Amino acid sequence: MRLLEPGHRIDGFVTDECIHSGGMAHIYRVHCADPAQQPDFPIIMKVPRLSADDGAENLVGFEVEKQILSAIHGPHAPRFVAAGDVSILPYLVMEYIEGGTLQDWLDRTSRRDAAEVARIGALIAHAAHSLHQQDVRHLDLKPANVLLRNGDGVVLLDFGLAWHAQYPDLLAEEMRAAAGSNAWIAPEQIAGVRGDARSDLFAIGVMLYEMCTRELPFGNPQTASGLRQRFWMRPKPPRQINPETPAWLQEVIMTCLEAQAADRYSSAALLAFDLAHPEQVKVTERGNATQGLGFWRHLHRWWTGTGTRYEPSALPARQTAPVPIVMVAVPHDDVSEATLQALREAVRRGLGNRPGARLSCVTVISPAAVASAQGEVTIHQQMLTYLRRWAATMDLGDHQATFHVLESGDVSQAILSYADANEVNLIIMGAATHGLQMQRFVATVPIKVAMRAPCTIMLVKA
Repeated sequence: MRLLEPGHRIDGFVTDECIHSGGMAHIYRVHCADPAQQPDFPIIMKVPRLSADDGAENLVGFEVEKQILSAIHGPHAPRFVAAGDVSILPYLVMEYIEGGTLQDWLDRTSRRDAAEVARIGALIAHAAHSLHQQDVRHLDLKPANVLLRNGDGVVLLDFGLAWHAQYPDLLAEEMRAAAGSNAWIAPEQIAGVRGDARSDLFAIGVMLYEMCTRELPFGNPQTASGLRQRFWMRPKPPRQINPETPAWLQEVIMTCLEAQAADRYSSAALLAFDLAHPEQVKVTERGNATQGLGFWRHLHRWWTGTGTRYEPSALPARQTAPVPIVMVAVPHDDVSEATLQALREAVRRGLGNRPGARLSCVTVISPAAVASAQGEVTIHQQMLTYLRRWAATMDLGDHQATFHVLESGDVSQAILSYADANEVNLIIMGAATHGLQMQRFVATVPIKVAMRAPCTIMLVKA
């Protein structure tokens, strides 16, 4: 399809300049011919290429993106405005967001700072988790489809290969070959399974690997046999390429890149949690390795991987729900042993109903306490020791526990901010110790948290 000239009018939209001309579509800045119809944000129009030389996947991808964008919400995807009739001129009008892609970031910077890699990775994981909670998976995450907002935040682009539980999977119906970008596609996608939100975690792992090493873990194979190698091949550890990569970050990356989806993170929220709390990551052989697997171990992986079957998973929202993050707010000042024991019992009940859940033990200290102590590091260490001792008497089984000391003059706000930033599913905390009559006049910390909590809250009395 030829480029549209500035001033071209389509269904009440007027084209301005073309800002991108790619293999799948042209993208134009546009505005509404009637100023009264103009949204309160800038908009663009995406027109798929539909010439005789272009494949049918362009049109199928257009239909998929139209249905996905019109169904999702939140800050991690462009807002949908309108769509054109496919029989006349297919187009999508959506929000234009200022920023550059992760690919732009990779092209312009040579530094491989672990803290920056983890920060960006956590933002991408939060964005993916937002989609998964809406029964959507992206299935084509790559640097060109990750927009870093000016300021902060991540927006995911190009939903032409995405999947939504409540809509027909047009790509599965129309395409026989695996749908995805070769360098980032997950093994189960290669096998034809478009049914696992953890495929997006594999792609995030590839991007983290590239940010740390400036190399792709599996290269960019162009043949079916080359793609199938990731069924059994484990890439070089990032520390072999970039020795400055911390062991904890390599642990996170290599977990994302596991061939079997069950061996990866159970949800994008758990991935974001580890990227935001490196001191809590349990480092294993995966994180400490500085050399790739030898010939015989790769041969063994190839043999055991032969004939591997990938089964469709549960819906993304159902898949993430059984593996939540449970947060317990542990007081440290003016608290009775009876209250601490009641919190332990509540945690046991909360974890018992949530197999595989991660426990996050949190306490809040005031800046005044830090100022009066021997030093900030000292009091943080004391509080971490206090939390670990509090949790030591509980039998957590296979539940992983992490420990966090927050510093704030507003205890309720610190708890709420932590819960919101870390996608916490359940908050457990002690109830107020004085009566309801007093609470009518003084909003206690538990009441403040209960009123504004972004998740379920369990208030516990001794």
